[in-house]
Formats: sequence, C-alpha cells, structure tokens
Amino acid sequence: MHTSQFTSQFHAATPGEGGPRPAAVIAGLGTCLPTAEFDNDALAAHLDTDDEWIRTRTGIAARRRAAPTTSLRDLAHRAAANALDSAGQGTVGALILATTTPDRPVPAAAPEIAHRLGLGGIPAFDLSAVCSGFLYAAAVAAGLITGGITDSVLVVAAETYSRIVDPGDRSTAVLFGDGAGAVVLRRGSPGEPGALLAFDLGSDGAGADLIHVPGARERPDGPRWFAMSGRKVYLRAVEQMTVSALRVIKDCAWDPDEVDALVPHQANARIIQAVADRIGMPPERAVCALSRVGNTAAASIPLALAQALADGRLKPGARTVLTAFGGGLTWASTALVWPQLTTVDSEI
Repeated sequence: MHTSQFTSQFHAATPGEGGPRPAAVIAGLGTCLPTAEFDNDALAAHLDTDDEWIRTRTGIAARRRAAPTTSLRDLAHRAAANALDSAGQGTVGALILATTTPDRPVPAAAPEIAHRLGLGGIPAFDLSAVCSGFLYAAAVAAGLITGGITDSVLVVAAETYSRIVDPGDRSTAVLFGDGAGAVVLRRGSPGEPGALLAFDLGSDGAGADLIHVPGARERPDGPRWFAMSGRKVYLRAVEQMTVSALRVIKDCAWDPDEVDALVPHQANARIIQAVADRIGMPPERAVCALSRVGNTAAASIPLALAQALADGRLKPGARTVLTAFGGGLTWASTALVWPQLTTVDSEI
C-alpha cells in the first residue's frame, strides 16, 4: 500500500536566518448549529434500530439538521462571523472554506461568504478533504501566513451531510449531523499560546471507494447517496489518526502522557477511545463531543473545541493535539498550547 505523507514543524530560526520564524496562531473560535435536533427515537421510527443500539455503537444521542431554507453558506457565514467576533477583529487577509457538501458545485462558496462578511476582495476558496478538511485548511492557512502572503486567515468548516445521506440507511443516517465551525489564524510567534506548532498530512487514494458518493457515470439513474465501508474505515481511521497524532507529538518534543487534550475528528465514540488508547493517553483526556451533534465531518473539530471549552475540559495552557481522518483517504494532525479565548456560538 502506497501513501503520501507531509510533515512540517515550525521552529525558531538559527542565527543568521533573520529572526524567529513566524507561526499561525489561533485568535478566535466561532460555531453555528441548526436549531432542529433529531434524537435517536425520531430516527428509530423509520429505521430498523433503537436508541440503545445507536448509543452503544456510536455514542450519539442526537444530531442537528439544517432546515430546507438554511443553506450551507448560511451556516458557514454565521460561524465565520462568530469567529471574527471571538478574535475581536473585523477583517482578515484570506478565507478558506472546508466542505464536502457545497450547496452547488460551481461557483465555490468561499467568495460569497467573504462578500457577506464585508471582507472586500480578499482571496477566498473552497477546499475538500472530507473529515480532514478543517486541518487541511488550517495547514494551508498556516502556509499563507508563515510564507508572508497574508497576516491572517479565516478558516471555516461547514457541512450539511443530511442532504447527501440516505435517510433509509441505518449505517449512515444515524451518524451524521449538520453544523459549522471557524477559527481566525493570525501571524505570531511559535512561543505564544495558540501557535500551531507542527503539522502532519497524508493521503491514500487506493482507499478512495471506502468513503464516497457515486458519480453520474457510476450511477446514472437514481439517487447518489453517501456510502461508507464501516469496518474498513474504522480500522484505517484508528490506525492513521494514531500514527499521525504521534508524529506531531514527537515533533513538539512532547511525550504522549504530557498531552492534556486530544481532540479527534468526532466520527464515533469507539474510534475516539481507540485512538486515545493506542496513543497511551488516559481516556478522560480525549474529547468526545458528538453526543448531541453527531458526526459533522469537517466541522467536527471546531465544534468539539467549542464544546470542550464550554465544559471546562479544555483550558488555557493545555497541550492539545487535533487529529482527523476522512475520505480520500486523507488524514491530518496538528498540535498547539491552547490559548486564552472566548468562543462565540449561535444557532440558525
């Protein structure tokens, strides 16, 4: 099996390099969720399942679903505005939207979101790495910042999986929810809280069909619903998130038992605990925040960060590792010392 891999560590420059290398620093965090909540009993009414079966296998009790009148762009816009409010700033130099479920294939949604935010003619584009999308977008944003192209980037992750999941498929309909989260990244120093200290990114296109939506050529007639090979995805997700997280932990010269908070992609509770176990972390340090929102794909990590802050599980100064796995196949991780900030959340 061939995989591609990219690992990067931000570090202080050696003498003669012109001073310390800058870092991308988290300065604000915002979220937006649909108001409509569907608990397990609501799904069990038309699926061959029940609340106990869903909770036992996934850890999910409910999920949010966007109203027909609410677009993905609406969710993304609100989360992005909230992140700007959290950061206390009115503008940024660029905007990246991570999503697998755009309202339409063309044009990209990011320029419209930037326009709705009043950000002028800044560069804005969409990025698709499925559930790894938020961390891929953060890595691209960090490159723009540390490369001197801009001094700040708004990274938004938004999903409306309820519109691509077969409502009659028990294996997927119970898992996914809709939502959005965003962070503001600014140029700063690697030594300050919030600095993204290391990245690990990888992919394996040989597993592309494990998580996919059939194209028009594959299925010319009938609906084209999201499909996933559950057991194979479980095994690959645990393996790749573990390896990727350990890479950034090593790059930061931390020991696994020095990590205060592991915030994985919120696929299901079993995957989260399996990754924590393999890394060698106490289970209580792994943030599991999917009980009331389900798997929100690219949006799951910023939503989990906001929930962990609200619950007091994530505190300033905490050594934090973020890791994700998604379709492509793709995976990604980053590490930081959590900063002092207040999240701004809303519903629509």
